[in-house]
Amino acid sequence: MRLELARSAGFCYGVRRAVELAELAADREKPCYMLGPVIHNDHVTAHLEEKGIVCLPDVRDIPPGAAVILRSHGEGRAVYDALAAKGCKTIDAACPNVTKIHRLVERAEESGRQPVIIGVPTHPEVVAIAGWCRSPVVLEDADALGGWLDECPERRSKALAFVSQTTSTQKIWDACREKVKKECTNAEIFDTICSATYVRQSEAQELAARCDAMIVIGDRKSSNTRRLAELCRALCPRVVAIEGAEELEPSSFQGMASIGITAGASTPGWIIKEVYDKMSDEIMEIEESFADLLEKSIKTLNTGEKVTGVVTEITPTEIYVDLGTKHAGYIPVSELSDDPTVKVEDIVKIGDEIETYVMRVNDAEGVVTLSKKRLDTVKSWDDVEQAREEGTIVEGVVTEENKGGVVASVKGVRVFIPASQTGLPRDAAMSDLLKKKVRMKITEVNRARRRVVGSIRAVEQAERAEKSAKVWAEIENGKRYSGVVKSLTSYGAFVDIGGVDGMVHISELSWSRIKHPSEVVSVGDPAEVYVISFDPEKKKISLGMKDRSQDPWTVFTSKYGVGDVATVKVVKLMTFGAFAEIVPGVDGLIHISQIADHRIDKPGDVLSEGQMVDVKITDIDMENKKVSLSIRALLEDAREAKAQEGDDAVVATSDDEGTEVAPGAVEE
Repeated sequence: MRLELARSAGFCYGVRRAVELAELAADREKPCYMLGPVIHNDHVTAHLEEKGIVCLPDVRDIPPGAAVILRSHGEGRAVYDALAAKGCKTIDAACPNVTKIHRLVERAEESGRQPVIIGVPTHPEVVAIAGWCRSPVVLEDADALGGWLDECPERRSKALAFVSQTTSTQKIWDACREKVKKECTNAEIFDTICSATYVRQSEAQELAARCDAMIVIGDRKSSNTRRLAELCRALCPRVVAIEGAEELEPSSFQGMASIGITAGASTPGWIIKEVYDKMSDEIMEIEESFADLLEKSIKTLNTGEKVTGVVTEITPTEIYVDLGTKHAGYIPVSELSDDPTVKVEDIVKIGDEIETYVMRVNDAEGVVTLSKKRLDTVKSWDDVEQAREEGTIVEGVVTEENKGGVVASVKGVRVFIPASQTGLPRDAAMSDLLKKKVRMKITEVNRARRRVVGSIRAVEQAERAEKSAKVWAEIENGKRYSGVVKSLTSYGAFVDIGGVDGMVHISELSWSRIKHPSEVVSVGDPAEVYVISFDPEKKKISLGMKDRSQDPWTVFTSKYGVGDVATVKVVKLMTFGAFAEIVPGVDGLIHISQIADHRIDKPGDVLSEGQMVDVKITDIDMENKKVSLSIRALLEDAREAKAQEGDDAVVATSDDEGTEVAPGAVEE
């Protein structure tokens, strides 16, 4: 006698996912409830109840605020609304394939189409799908579909949308699809039979066709298990349907040369193993050990696993990997690295052995989607946790602006940086950090909640403290620094000279007279400064920015002297006169008595600030560096010059007439 186990026996992806979610919730959520059995298997339900999950049949029985697991068959919209109204936390274990059908019928109805569901009306999955429609139509098979169309012939021209229960047989769905194509003129058809179901049924039929007997394992409430048994009975003379090894009588199979074993999608692997072991005890010849069969047939590649393979081909969009299994693996280029600038050839080459993470398994097509980036992310958690423990600095790229801060990617791990820890000024836009590489310290890691918190400010503070210590250790009068203007006040500018801020007084910013530092510098400007004085105890540094080699007084004295005329700018009006800039950094005083050639009440009657006027330098006090200026002297000089020109004209006329007139004489 020979035993042969179907390759796709046991949990499908959706069922395995639901059970794993439920087990995880049992560990994290207390108390925890499931709204009906998570899957159709009493053994699994009992196992989850042992872990503390309470099974309740009706949403009205769920306590407010509780954690609730929704079964793999899915739930209607009303259930989600009812749980939300109670403030419950939902763990949605619905199979992704079923959830996809929910969205299909919902969108179809919104677009004006009539959803038509092919399936068993009382099946939980079908009830849930119908729960996403306002007026669903549920038909069991092609005969029911024909009757529904005959009831109202106008339906054949209406906008219809057809979907199928995921565990329906391909035969039923094909018959319905053919009828729709022939008779309906405005119908959309969505092939929603689960590929895993189709593969499982096909394998069971192939096995049943060549075996003397078939053992079908699964809960009797399971629709897909019942369908497996029906398909096998059509091809095999003896089919035994059992829920577990305790129902099996191996001696009843004596005399049979081959026995096939398959199992429904909701049957755990350990039950399949028990059945196989019990049968093996009665069989003299076993083609393969159960361990090998389990490895090849039951234990397939699962989402979330780490696998190692060899790179066999590289295309512009994908990297193909030989995993040494029946599955063909490939890595999308987008899943190769978290760094968008990296080149594929810099990471992998044909023939390289590569460790990856299983993102998705398509058993129907024998394809596995892999990700190196996500595996790197998993490994990166250890690095991030170590960085927090050791206080080391890590680098990341800011990927998004979030409520209250920004999010950075550190080796693929999302790190939240609160606004107060970004190092930005309060009024600065956090969007300025987007797509920039930043350095930070990790301040919090919570793997269970997948929460990591970082601080850019902590790095800046540490580096600033280190630089500050170096500045204070080496500072001396006259030392020059290349700094950056950090802030402005009415009396000067603060300049960061490398971890320490020094102040440049307004009088040290420019040789020219200025009213505000913003006339010379702006925040963020580079600044070449030198130390005038410093106080290590008070941590104060006075800086200068004016070029001492260009002393304005030297410039002035080399260009002007007493009696020279200069064009000056009036910079300030006082009650006693006006100050005027002769050259940048040197002002002279025009006394009120020297502003005009007549009496004035105040300087503002004649002059205004900013006005350019010509003056005569009347005095230079070299010791006190003071200059006296006069507009009046220029006016008087002009009158004297004009008078002199008049006298010269009279003398010239007398000479022309040839008459000599003695000085002081009166001509008769």
